[in-house]
Amino acid sequence: MGKVGFILCVCTGDCPGFASMNVWDLINQVRLALPVEWAIVHPQLCETDGDRFTKNLLELIRQNQLKYFIAGCSPNMQRKLIGTHFKEAGLNFEDWVMPLDVRNMTTDQAFDAIESQLEKWVKIDD
Repeated sequence: MGKVGFILCVCTGDCPGFASMNVWDLINQVRLALPVEWAIVHPQLCETDGDRFTKNLLELIRQNQLKYFIAGCSPNMQRKLIGTHFKEAGLNFEDWVMPLDVRNMTTDQAFDAIESQLEKWVKIDD
């Protein structure tokens, strides 16, 4: 499968969709229990600093062949907002990113969803 980085985008932390989730517990579970290179929390990837962050990550993709797993809002929204940077860089978003909507989930539900999707992605690429 190669390397996978995990990003949890929490829509500023004020989105009601994340009210039932302990973000810090979730990110720690992911980084300790799942096969990821690293795990981080970003407050809002769809904002200007998120754009800069994503563009910097594109350089890591090119250099290290690092894939990304982004949990946050709607995968469709992730494709629209973040996928633009991939297209500009000549990369296909779907080849490098596994988006997952974890809104309105508890911490345990989100972890189970992340683990399940990551296992599917690992199997696809093996």
